[in-house]
Amino acid sequence: MPTTIPCLWFDGQAEQAAAHYTAIFPNSEILGMTRYGPETPGVEGSVMTVNFSLDGQQFVGLNGGPQFPFTEAVSFQIPCADQNEVDYYWSRLSESGQEGPCGWLKDRFGLSWQVVPTVLFELIDDPDPSRAQRATQAMLGMGKINIAELLQAADQVPA
Repeated sequence: MPTTIPCLWFDGQAEQAAAHYTAIFPNSEILGMTRYGPETPGVEGSVMTVNFSLDGQQFVGLNGGPQFPFTEAVSFQIPCADQNEVDYYWSRLSESGQEGPCGWLKDRFGLSWQVVPTVLFELIDDPDPSRAQRATQAMLGMGKINIAELLQAADQVPA
């Protein structure tokens, strides 16, 4: 299968977004930029696209204009090994953005992210359906996911 590279449509903020994301994710960099030329839809000399990678995953940021804003219909999931990673990504991506339920947030550019500890996937797929249900119910009541609270809820024994 050929490589799949997400293209993110921004309203003039692709360069700022790429700089923001590459500062957050390890092993990330801006790979290149193209600029609008004469007789193109953008302002000549302004950034048209920014190619960047986030820990090896390539992206393209396109300054396409206001026609197509981001929605929650597309989000990027960040599987986190522990609470420190959850806290790190949550605080940096939600800064000047909007916190949502169940580990979801919108960053300052309106892009949706899911900051999710890997233990959540293990808990909701637990062979004990009661344990999985308790973990799921706990997650549904959270904004930023709290691993200790998930584990506590999963391990509660009903009276």
